Amino acid sequence: MFKIGNQLFTAAGPAAVREIAALGPGVFLDLKFHDIPNTVAGAVLSSAAMSGVQLVNVHALGGSAMMKAAAQAISAGVPMGSDRPRLLAVTILTSMDHKAMREAGIGGPPKTRAVKLARLAKKAGVDGVVASVQETREIRKACGREFLIVTPGVRSKAKTGRSKEDDQVRTATPAEAIRAGADFLVVGRPILTAADPRAETQAVVEEIAAAK
Repeated sequence: MFKIGNQLFTAAGPAAVREIAALGPGVFLDLKFHDIPNTVAGAVLSSAAMSGVQLVNVHALGGSAMMKAAAQAISAGVPMGSDRPRLLAVTILTSMDHKAMREAGIGGPPKTRAVKLARLAKKAGVDGVVASVQETREIRKACGREFLIVTPGVRSKAKTGRSKEDDQVRTATPAEAIRAGADFLVVGRPILTAADPRAETQAVVEEIAAAK
């Protein structure tokens, strides 16, 4: 599916969702809501009502009450009997390492915090989480097979070296993410910045196929 994040949604709004959803594969609306429970519930309700949206996310650091409100709202805007979007909770951003977490007042290493947040999200009724490959195996063990895990920061083998402009510090190849137990892979920047985006996409597709 196509991922629509804050940049495109801020520039073009729901019209972007309608146009991209019309292409067919579906939309991951990656807006990472993080606010008081009532506000997040309203935002999730609006998101779920958009045609073609299959995944919506909030920040797990918003807490249990916020995630419960989001989980209750995800079904409210969908007609009875229709398949609703799945709700995800973002655990720890891939741009954050142990040092960055300490600076922000978040104790423990990324893996420990991510697994704890995943457990909290599941208990709140959330369908899955967004987490880096380093946390995927432990989250799968803690939350079970049906719990969705979406892994960002995925690069093809040829793109595993970080550039100065790359602010994601916890990355993985498609094969590493799949073998760790990810259900969905997020591949954005390596394609957007490639000299030949089509060739880069094909390389990722081939690595996914080889890993299965």
